[in-house]
Amino acid sequence: MKVFGLSGWSGSGKTTLVVKLIPELLSRGISVSTVKHAHHEFDIDKPGKDSYEHRQSGATEVMISSARRWALMHEHHGNPEPDLDDIVVHMMPVDLLLVEGFKRHAHTKLEVHRPSNGKPLLCVDDPHIIAVACDVALPDLSLPVLYLNDVPGIADFIIAATELQGAVSRGAA
Repeated sequence: MKVFGLSGWSGSGKTTLVVKLIPELLSRGISVSTVKHAHHEFDIDKPGKDSYEHRQSGATEVMISSARRWALMHEHHGNPEPDLDDIVVHMMPVDLLLVEGFKRHAHTKLEVHRPSNGKPLLCVDDPHIIAVACDVALPDLSLPVLYLNDVPGIADFIIAATELQGAVSRGAA
């Protein structure tokens, strides 16, 4: 399974790009899963639900399953947040695992950048960022700059960077 990340500051367009990349990559015959890092405490469960009561009672893991999907919730119980490597082992193998966030983890990444947000480029301090997707030209940058709205072009770049074999390239018959 190839792992490729999209990093950037909040509001840069990471999620929007991931949501557009998934169907583009699927249309090329590439199976895709995602991992999204949450920067704050979040909860997918709600008070009053049985699964919530299980967790509140102290269960370390609670799995919810139906005919449509299953979800596993794991409580850290005061332990440190796991890093990306600890999380990836729980994922089913696919061709490509897109990682949104985890900007401090050492994996190959594309930075999603919008100068209008007023935030600095992350690539200056992160050697794992191999290109930047941006909505304006960045002529002084030594890394490749991809146009943020060119989803097929960004997909081509990710396929090349991850060396995915058998992928259908844009423009191929």
